[in-house]
Amino acid sequence: MGALALVSVGGLLFDHRVLLGAPIWAKPFKFSVSFIAYGLTLAWMLSLLPGARARRVGWWAGTVLTVASLMEMVLITTQVVRGKQSHFNNATPFDTALFQAMGMTVVVLWLAALVIAVLLLRARILDRATAWAVRISSFVALAGAAIGFVMVRPTAEQLAQENPATQGAHSVGVPDGGPGMPLTGWSTTGGDLRIAHFFGMHALQLIPLVLLVLSALAPRFLRLADDRLRLRVVLVASVAYTATFALLTWQALRGQPLLSPDGPTLAAAGAIAAFALAGTALALRTPSSPAPRQELAA
Repeated sequence: MGALALVSVGGLLFDHRVLLGAPIWAKPFKFSVSFIAYGLTLAWMLSLLPGARARRVGWWAGTVLTVASLMEMVLITTQVVRGKQSHFNNATPFDTALFQAMGMTVVVLWLAALVIAVLLLRARILDRATAWAVRISSFVALAGAAIGFVMVRPTAEQLAQENPATQGAHSVGVPDGGPGMPLTGWSTTGGDLRIAHFFGMHALQLIPLVLLVLSALAPRFLRLADDRLRLRVVLVASVAYTATFALLTWQALRGQPLLSPDGPTLAAAGAIAAFALAGTALALRTPSSPAPRQELAA
């Protein structure tokens, strides 16, 4: 994925073709960078598994996931070289076959990630805050990945056609390829399921990041060394993150642009923010018995 990211940068610099309003090499670049973060995080989580049997199953699941990811990127890059749309492309029998193959690799990838999530759920990880950070983030990431299955559903316009050139879309209420946000390309005129897809999948990094920040601050604030306090903060952050993911999905399905929220969306966002602030404050202020100095030193 690192090598493909470099190749994609070269494509962005020297290949000026545009597809659906975006540079044609933008998709393989974003996908490869995302897979780098995804793979490294899963590798760290697999290292937390105790016991030879769990590690062996985790190794096989990780290997299957890696192969499926590689196959997915080969198919995407093949279509980029051909100058064709990779996702939802039903224009020719060959395009249809490639898209169906991509669908199968995604299903295999998702099932392998599910196996890893179940292993993490059952694993006895000594640090409870770490245990729940990796468990919750892995299942939220699975939900984020599952948004891809929603995207492949035919739109109303496609169902009205006898042999549509595309089947599925990431935009809701507007055609794919319309005006988009800088860098991300997310639609500014309608809903975009890629937002929830991105946000959900990267729970795998962002929820454990809360724990890493707390651990980094622990030497300066000894209270943060308390496993119970860190667990409470992680749980509050996880609930707020999951609720935000649900809100982004709901907003996109209603055909609403990210930066043009209506009243109900703003109210839900405000409720999530209020919960996060109040929950964090309560988690940090709840009295807890200090750990012995020897335990803190260890």
